[in-house]
Amino acid sequence: MPRILSIDYGLKRTGIAVTDPFQIIATGLTTIDSKQLIPFLKDYFLREEVEKIIIGLPKNWDETDTHATPLVEKAIKNLKKSFPNMPLETVDERFTSKMAKDAMLEMGLKKMQRRNKALVDEIAATIMLQEYLNR
Repeated sequence: MPRILSIDYGLKRTGIAVTDPFQIIATGLTTIDSKQLIPFLKDYFLREEVEKIIIGLPKNWDETDTHATPLVEKAIKNLKKSFPNMPLETVDERFTSKMAKDAMLEMGLKKMQRRNKALVDEIAATIMLQEYLNR
C-alpha cells in the first residue's frame, strides 16, 4: 500500500513525516531546508509510493490567517504545480508545535535536545499525520 506524507512547512525548515505502508502509524522522516522541499519530494517519490500529501495550514482560533498562512499557501501552489497528480489536503496545525514540545518533554529529552527546532518540526509533522490517521 502507498504511504501518506505529512508536511509541517516553515520559512526556514520543513518537518516531514510518513505513514507505514499500511497507513496505521505515523513516523517522523526528517526535517529539511524549506527551499529543498520539491527536490527532496521528487527523490522520495522515486523511492517510495505515496498516495497523498497532507500539509498543515496555520490559522488563528477565529479561523483568520496567521502571519505564516500566505507562506504555506505559496508552498501549496508549488506542490500542486510540481506534483499535479498527487492529492493534497490541508489540515489544522494549531498547537502541533506545542504538542511536539510537550512530547519531547515526556520522552525525557534534555533541554538542549528540546531546543532543536528541526526535531520540533519533524515531531509536529508526525503529530499532524497521526491525528489525520485517527480521524
